[in-house]
Amino acid sequence: MTRVFSGIKPTGHLTLGNYLGAMRRWAEVDQHRADALFCIVDLHALTVEHDPARVRRLSRQAATLLLATGLDPAACTVFVQSHVDEHTRLSYVLECVATDGEMRRMIQYKEKAGRERERGGSVRLSLLTYPVLMAADILAYGSDEVPVGDDQAQHVELTRDLAVRFNQRYGNTFVVPRATHPAVAARVMNLQEPTSKMGKSDDAGPGIVYLLDEPDVVRKKVMRAVSDSGREVVYDREGRPGLANLLEILAACTGGNPEELSGVYESYGALKKDTAEAVVEVLRPVQERHRGLCADPGYVEGVLRDGAERARAMARPTVDAAYRAIGLLPAAVDIGVTA
Repeated sequence: MTRVFSGIKPTGHLTLGNYLGAMRRWAEVDQHRADALFCIVDLHALTVEHDPARVRRLSRQAATLLLATGLDPAACTVFVQSHVDEHTRLSYVLECVATDGEMRRMIQYKEKAGRERERGGSVRLSLLTYPVLMAADILAYGSDEVPVGDDQAQHVELTRDLAVRFNQRYGNTFVVPRATHPAVAARVMNLQEPTSKMGKSDDAGPGIVYLLDEPDVVRKKVMRAVSDSGREVVYDREGRPGLANLLEILAACTGGNPEELSGVYESYGALKKDTAEAVVEVLRPVQERHRGLCADPGYVEGVLRDGAERARAMARPTVDAAYRAIGLLPAAVDIGVTA
């Protein structure tokens, strides 16, 4: 069976964009078609300034929401990255294969480091090296596929390069994964800045719909969305990004087509009202299941504990093989006996 690895970083509250862009597909498709692992990559959240208590809180919330969206622990593996030591064990080995130049060419590093320097802050070394940790996340499990958006494609290419390089130097150890770009129901953009993605790390602003927003809050945010100048309702991603974003969200929530939906409406107001109600209805079952899971925290803890145990059993043979291949002495070897 094809093995798929996907991760979500607990750097902010999960959004409508996370759900429509990835999480819904994980629940409806990926966990049923593949041997799928879904990981809260909490170590990645430490690469920038953060509040430790908040990272813990968001990690638990992310795990609970993954289950609330429909992930079934009997069908897939749900776990927290830091609960499985093999991630960091393999990361250092891969750092010994990666180069400084490769790290500094990563687009996300350049962008995030640039923003940090503009604020007068210092750039953590982990921000430079975290693409190698991401590679370890993927390679430890022999993943065949990594569903990613365009912003992570470069990191999967690095993962492939490191796997090939390691295999050539030290022997065939890793499966070389491939990035997949699943059809996204909608690339959800910020309601107030429709040329920017609706990102969970942007904690402020009326342009972001969070999965746990109350219905009236959702309605208010959608009704206040930017919808461009002009009176005609048309689908034009380049020329009318705000309007296109609303049509894509409505289409994603209702199973429609944004171009066809544009012909249904004669006013922005009617489109916004229907979009708001469609979002409320899509989020309703997720929020209901989330409330139920929060009432039974022991269940979520058990899922994460069992998931980590299962993930560890999958990863350990590959990581141990990588240690042997690169020249590290197995811990169980009797030093007094020579082969």
